[in-house]
Amino acid sequence: MNMEFQDSREFSLALDAEDPLRGFRDQFNFPLQRGALAPVYLCGNSLGLQPKIAAQYVQEELQNWRDFAVDGHFHSNRPWLSYHRQCASGFAELTGAKASEVVAMNTLTVNLHLLMMSFYRPDKDRYKIVIESAAFPSDRYAVASQLRMHGFDPNEGLLEWTPRAGETSLHTEDLAALLDEHGDSVALLLLPGVQYYTGQVIDMAAVCDLGRKHGCRVGLDLAHAIGNVELELHEWAPDFAAWCTYKYLNSGPGAIAGAFVAEKNCSPDNLQQLHGWWGHDEATRFKMAKSFTPAAGAELWQMSNPPILSLAPVVGSLQVFHAAGFAAIREKSIRLTGFMDWLITTRFGDRVGSITPADARGCQLSLVVKDKDISAKAVFDKLCELSVTPDWREPDVIRVAPAPLYNSFHDAFEFAERLGQALSPT
Repeated sequence: MNMEFQDSREFSLALDAEDPLRGFRDQFNFPLQRGALAPVYLCGNSLGLQPKIAAQYVQEELQNWRDFAVDGHFHSNRPWLSYHRQCASGFAELTGAKASEVVAMNTLTVNLHLLMMSFYRPDKDRYKIVIESAAFPSDRYAVASQLRMHGFDPNEGLLEWTPRAGETSLHTEDLAALLDEHGDSVALLLLPGVQYYTGQVIDMAAVCDLGRKHGCRVGLDLAHAIGNVELELHEWAPDFAAWCTYKYLNSGPGAIAGAFVAEKNCSPDNLQQLHGWWGHDEATRFKMAKSFTPAAGAELWQMSNPPILSLAPVVGSLQVFHAAGFAAIREKSIRLTGFMDWLITTRFGDRVGSITPADARGCQLSLVVKDKDISAKAVFDKLCELSVTPDWREPDVIRVAPAPLYNSFHDAFEFAERLGQALSPT
């Protein structure tokens, strides 16, 4: 997108004035101000701000518990028996899936394990798992443990999709070459939608196509992708996907996560999953039969009734996303992150750079300090002193993520101002 920017506070305020989503900022609570500077929160890629509606939704369920007790499962305004379905349309909208293919349950790594129990079915010839070399540690731990649980050595069974020498970005052609060489022995690709460290958006459609070409199951970790970039899961048809909701979905620390199971895998005749009573067909669940009757769609992968108080903020947040419309959110995101990137490049030249590819990014910029006179960690610490909330990732990356629902163009300008102060030797 060709955008002409100006480096002035007035210009940033003018962009905010014409922003159709500007009113949504007032629907969020910002951290308390400490000191003279107003907070600039740029850590939505780690924990999103609290939507004001979250407290309302939690309070309503506390009241339902008070007023109805056990009957809240059936008679409250949002009955707990089917409460997880309050998320289905929102998850489907943000992931490009059918409502029957998504479900709110558990937390991210738990869901990855449950889904791998269904879709990682190795044998002595086809058992390897492909991840990216800089995978988020929890994903690496999960797949390594899956290999060990099936009797394989992770040192042999774990294959890594690696950036080229001297680069940080991943190339789809290199994944294709890896699978051309090892595809007959690969059982599963478990890859991200957005690489957490660099902020690179992966070509998820190509990953799914490569998996099918080589007969591999495909799983996607969408922790940094949902609510951030466009997704078309029904069309791409990975076997499964999972995501947390506390980053761009703003649902609170440890909030209930989500999962996707492709329609092709949702046949009730497919019983290759671990079962719990919430995966039993709802119509006969409370007959307490000894035999298991599978629920339809992705709900079959549920184990237990969800914790309502942890799910309520997810329901509220998804309503905010629906009201804003994801097309408008993404349009603003492209412009907002583009403005911040332009300011950094214009002001600081080769002193600070982003390793996030400009043609494959969402909200996030992963910044590296190239100035030899000051360390990246010192810059990060100074930014924190200046009431900026960025995110530090070892060994030398400062992640900043202007979230379009609550961050403004003036936030981007203020960040550039304070980054300049943080880079100053005095």
